[in-house]
This record gives sequence, C-alpha cells and structure tokens, in this order.
Amino acid sequence: MPFLIVRNDITKMRVDAIVNAARPSLLGGGGVDGAIHAAAGPELLAACKALGGCPVGETRLTPGFRLPCRWVIHTVGPVWQGGTAGEREKLLSCYRNALELAESLGCESIAFPLISSGAFGYPKEQAVEVAREAIEGFLWSHELQVYLVIYGEESLAASRKSFDEIREYIDSAYVRLHSYRRRRDELEAQREALRETQREAIDYSLAIFERESNVSPMPPPSAPAPAPKPAESAESPLPDLFRRRQREREASAPPPPCAADRPVFARVEANADLPPFDSRFGRLDESFQQMLLRKIDERGMTDAACYKRANIDRKLFSKIRKDVYYKPSKPTALAFAVALELELRETEELLEKAGFALSRSSRFDLIVRYFIERHIYDVFTINEALFEFDQVLLGNAS
Repeated sequence: MPFLIVRNDITKMRVDAIVNAARPSLLGGGGVDGAIHAAAGPELLAACKALGGCPVGETRLTPGFRLPCRWVIHTVGPVWQGGTAGEREKLLSCYRNALELAESLGCESIAFPLISSGAFGYPKEQAVEVAREAIEGFLWSHELQVYLVIYGEESLAASRKSFDEIREYIDSAYVRLHSYRRRRDELEAQREALRETQREAIDYSLAIFERESNVSPMPPPSAPAPAPKPAESAESPLPDLFRRRQREREASAPPPPCAADRPVFARVEANADLPPFDSRFGRLDESFQQMLLRKIDERGMTDAACYKRANIDRKLFSKIRKDVYYKPSKPTALAFAVALELELRETEELLEKAGFALSRSSRFDLIVRYFIERHIYDVFTINEALFEFDQVLLGNAS
C-alpha cells in the first residue's frame, strides 16, 4: 500500500494505529506527545503508568481510548547529539518496531509523526530520510497504508536548493507561457485587423465600380421594389451598398423547413444482417492498461515491483489489470510513468491513453515534468516536492 505525506493533526487521523513520539517515562509532555494525551483523555495516562516506561528505540502499546484510532503505539526517539551516538540506528528502530507491531496487530493503516524532529533536535531533513528508509524498506515486502503526518504549515525541509530550483523552473515556465499567449493574441488581433481592412477595401472598390458603371442590380422577384431614396454623395458610396447587400441577404435567406422537408430515416430491424459493431469502427488504439502492461514487460519488471515503485495500492493495480478500459486519475497515471522511468515523450503518450496531458499552466504538471526531464524517478522525492508546493501527491488517487 502507498506511503503518503499528509498535512493534518495526528490526533484526527482515522487509522488503525497512530504512533506517539513519547518520552522515556511515557507520562506525557509537549508537542505530539502532549497533544495525543490531551485528545485520548486521562485513561491513556493511567494505561501508560502501568507500562513502566520505554527505552529509546523500542515500542509500547495502549488502546486509543477517545482517539479515532484503535491503538496508540508509543516509541521513544533519540535525542540528537551530533550524529555520533548511534542516533540514526535508534531512530530506524523506532519506525521498524512500530511497523512490525502494527502488522502483528492486524492493522491495515498507521500514522507516524516525524519522530525526534521536534524538541529532541534531530535535523529535519535527516529525520525525513530515516523515516523514508525504514518505511519504504518495510513496504517492499508488506502491505500496509502508512502516513507521515506533518502538522499545520510545518515544512519537511525549511530550505532546500532543489526546491528553489523548482520554483525558478515553475516561474520561468509561467513567463514563457504568458509571453506565448500575449504574442499569440497580438498576432491574432493583427490578422483580424488585416482581414477587416481587406474587406473594407474590396467593398469600397466594388461600390466605386458599380457607381462609375451606372449599373443598379435588379431587386429579387419576391421582394417589393425599394422606395426611392436620395442618392448618396460621390464622396460616400458605401452606405447605399451596405443597405442593398442587407436587403439581398434577407431576400435570399432560405425559408424555415416544414415537416414535409425533413429527412425520413429508415428503421433498421433488430435482426438485420449487419457487420459486428466493433468492426464498423476499425481497430481501436492501445488503451492505458495495455500500454502499461506492455511497458512493464518491456522493462522486465514484475507487477509488484511496478506498483510498489509507483506508490500504488495492490488492490488498485489488480483492478487495472482486470479492466482493459480502466481510466486512472492523473496522479496514478504519472506515478506509473515515474515507476517505469519513462522519458517525457513516453510519459505524455501514457497520459494521453488515460485522457490527460501535461500542461505548462499547472504547478503539479510542471513539478513532475521537472523531475522527469532530469531523470529523477523516485516517487517519494517527487512527492516531497509536491507536498512542499501543496499539490496532490503521486499514487494516492485511483
């Protein structure tokens, strides 16, 4: 199942288990620990007192009590001491032990905070990398929906060079798009102005020709003779021409159709000898599902390797495999393109099979394009960038 980053309050997550980044005493504290105790009620504190504490890297279990989850898995992360006191291995143990405990409980979903990144001082970017390594390693051989919960406007990485590059890429794409649209509008306006000028010149020349030839066109037979009007001055022959043409158009307009004029369609009997329905439309193009499965085979990948790299649920992939005309969401289609490491042209072709296209006016599309153009095909890295820009993540929609 997919690994998703969400912006939420972990005490509001409707999952089977949430993880509490606790203190060794398990008696509550600040941050996530204090919020979980406050939301669960005094019963949680009483249950934690009976556990007698928890060593760093290990886990303890209590019910969720008033929380919307069934279980609370308490784990104690390491305090950052410069990275030389085994902090990384201890933090990996927190995630791995919590995941294994959740699986042993039969959980299908679990939500983590970013353990040790708050008061314990673990550098945020390194904490994210540890969480990712532990969770992705576990999901490669297990089926579990895992959420990494970021609270409020908190960022996964306060400042990162790649995010600044993505911002510049998006801004430059917008500038190019707006410049193109502005120039296109200017050219279309010039074209219309030229057409109008040409029409006026032709009309004027025709009016002069008719006036100098002293020829007046005969009125249509069905139209009454026009009332005599004073002649226009030689300096302005156009109004008379325009009025005459308007009368000609009105007189020559076809009458509205009556019932007798409407075409009669022959009825085809149900047992008529007709060719098969599909044969009348010729051979249909390759579907999204067919292209996806073909690309998996061409790259020598297994189905499991593909949907796990795409951050897609196994059940969703099973639905796609069974339905040749399955229409995925755009994030799902792009997740498969990333998992298959498709070039930009192939990515656009796969999207087209699903009825989508990459746009230069969409932040989501531009961010994914940025990574594909640079041959960066790691879904979590792309999702981290999408999360920073408040976009939908890859692999989290059907």
